[in-house]
Amino acid sequence: MDFSNIKPISIHDRKHKVNITHCGSVPTDDSFTGFYDSLPKVLGVDNLKTAAQAIANASGESREVILAMGAHPIKCGLSPVIIDLMKQGIITCIAMNGAGSIHDFEMAYIGETSEDVAQTLQDGSFGMVEETGQILNEAMAAGVKDGLGAGASVGRMISKTNYEHADISIQAAGYRLGIDVTVHIAVGTDTIHVHPSADGAVIGKASFTDMKTFTGHIARLEGGVFINLGSAVILPEVFLKALSAVRNMGYEVLHFTTVNMDMISHYRPSENVLKRPGLTGAKAINLVGHHEIMLPLLASAVRIEKERL
Repeated sequence: MDFSNIKPISIHDRKHKVNITHCGSVPTDDSFTGFYDSLPKVLGVDNLKTAAQAIANASGESREVILAMGAHPIKCGLSPVIIDLMKQGIITCIAMNGAGSIHDFEMAYIGETSEDVAQTLQDGSFGMVEETGQILNEAMAAGVKDGLGAGASVGRMISKTNYEHADISIQAAGYRLGIDVTVHIAVGTDTIHVHPSADGAVIGKASFTDMKTFTGHIARLEGGVFINLGSAVILPEVFLKALSAVRNMGYEVLHFTTVNMDMISHYRPSENVLKRPGLTGAKAINLVGHHEIMLPLLASAVRIEKERL
């Protein structure tokens, strides 16, 4: 090819996606606010700040801010951050899977959780802890008799038992603060389902009660925020069914923000949390990164954005 035939254009006539106003700066102090304000105005930072502003605005207008989460955030040490968001009145409902409830309980009970599955699976001792199965199954059985769901049943039990580390339990915090913590259980996925005290009718009733409670919050999601934190399957599916149910019953839930937070992109969160709700007016934000970094960043960003309202 003869490049002399190329017809160049002026750089001044070209449209650009990045300009000097997008650049970050060096923080002038050691505060988080200084760091936050110094970030470049591009890509992931835009997503983080947009999510923080949506949560702050929803909270300021007393809208729903629902956090759906897998068990991994608890094992990443994020319970204090989540409980603080509850105490501030920012989070209005928390939805967990069954594993989340178990790890939350064990942290409150002995201050430790998460076994070495590869090692204990070899001799059949994986998931066979006596106390966890007995106590949680009994808590749900007692709660069901009083019309409680799984989350409230376990939260009430932890609160009334006064475990040494009860202050780190999300379920107990929900019970104390009057914030719904719902647990969505897939029978057979959790260790306590193969414990001798397990009762399928109790497990089903407790989780079904929580499904109805959770759906009530989704019915009020207009103008609010739904966050999926580290649940690849269960909570994105529960969310989609609840959203369809409330629309079927005549609730207008069209304009809200969904935030998906995970280390990698998964099919169901991408479809059920981000893409499909967006077809009817929801705004979708994807925050990719390690939970133990991203959630504290988001929580601190929300605090700043609330102060600036």
